[in-house]
Amino acid sequence: MSLTSAMNTAQAIFNNTGKQTQTVSKNMANAQNPDYVRRSSVTTTSLYGAQIMSTTRAQNDMLLRQILSSTSQNSAQQALLKGLSDIKSVLGGNDNESAPSAYLGKFQTALHDYANKPNDQILGAAAINAAKDVANSLNTASKAVQAVRTDADSQIATQVDKLNGLLAQFQVANEAVTRATALGDDPSDGLDVREGLLKQISEIVGVSTMAVENNGQALYTTSGIALFDKTPRKVEFTPRPAYDANTAGNAIKIDGVTLTAGGGSSTSAMGSLQALLQVRDEIAPTFQKQLDEVARGLITSFAELNAGSTKVPGLFTWSGGTVPAAGTIVPGIAASIQVAQRAIDDPTRLRDGTVNAAAVSQNTGNNAGFSTLLDKYETGLDADQSFDTTSGLDGTTSIMKFSTRSVSWLEAYRSGADAAAESKSALLSRTTEAYSSVTGVSLDEEMSLMLDIEQSYKASAKLVNAVDEMLKALLSIAS
Repeated sequence: MSLTSAMNTAQAIFNNTGKQTQTVSKNMANAQNPDYVRRSSVTTTSLYGAQIMSTTRAQNDMLLRQILSSTSQNSAQQALLKGLSDIKSVLGGNDNESAPSAYLGKFQTALHDYANKPNDQILGAAAINAAKDVANSLNTASKAVQAVRTDADSQIATQVDKLNGLLAQFQVANEAVTRATALGDDPSDGLDVREGLLKQISEIVGVSTMAVENNGQALYTTSGIALFDKTPRKVEFTPRPAYDANTAGNAIKIDGVTLTAGGGSSTSAMGSLQALLQVRDEIAPTFQKQLDEVARGLITSFAELNAGSTKVPGLFTWSGGTVPAAGTIVPGIAASIQVAQRAIDDPTRLRDGTVNAAAVSQNTGNNAGFSTLLDKYETGLDADQSFDTTSGLDGTTSIMKFSTRSVSWLEAYRSGADAAAESKSALLSRTTEAYSSVTGVSLDEEMSLMLDIEQSYKASAKLVNAVDEMLKALLSIAS
């Protein structure tokens, strides 16, 4: 090897170690950055040994697609579980002690006690107070359900704004990647930014990617709606300030196409938006229907007869002031059901069937021991009646069973969602770990590589030193 060749070889090594050191240092500096993908220097042989040709990212498209899918599924499941937990919280603890069914049980017991001693006004007042607890529990639960819907609507508005912002940022990152690729520059930094944005987008809505020219990407939802193709597609939503049982939520539209809600306790939703729609438009309204049917059933069960043998509201009344038709939901009736003031003023009116001023007394003998009507009310709570099947429960059952099954329906839904949340969270964790093992930075590996680079540098330095000594010897001989 000539001295010139030796110096060129040393120079090539210095160039290589400099670029490798820069790459390894950048890897180590970003070891804790979840959106950073490890870089590697690609070498090739040249006249003077190895030469760094380019820097590559440890990209794995298959695992990235799995990350995006798992992120969407987990985000949706967590949003669903939170909504269900918020609804359940109004029912009390694990024993659902604040549920209407719990207060109905206490009310039935109070009726039984009053029927055994219909002349005891203390027991009469206790029965009225138990009835008030039932009505209050229905009012509170109905209010809480609509609060959950309002909160879901507000979250949707926030998520839509965030999604529009992320799509705008994605456009900037995508243009940076395509520009660098077209110019032959390294697009790695832009790819990292773009990938991080994809992960954030997938939390809100399921997303799939399509490669376009110059390393660019087009984005679509998992249902095929265009999200981004050179420019972001507009995501539109108009929130509502408040909800009641008669309020229908506005749709989410992406590029003019309506986004559908998820379904099932292990939700089919991809991303938080579809899960929030499921809570707002399906789960909460169904539970509201069940509450409304309990309230309607109570009004029907305690209705009284007037002189024309027409039923009028008795112990329980509501803002509509009528006895609703059997088996047909009256939206929002649970929010306005209350105990009639005349019963609160005089509990004997419940005993005699004269809570409503227009009602005809059933206690024709004005007997203080009259218990026939109270017995009828008590047993009536266990008697079958018709319920609207759109509530998701049996069409013919007793009000006691219906109210209990309503709680069971919600708990079964929540329990299923909880189990699915654990499963999807575990899947995301495993997928993230697998992706990180391929694309993430290991400080141990980078430190080992840095030591190897250091040894190469030292070897090159020794080579330069040897050439220097040889040149000095030649100059000394020549002089």
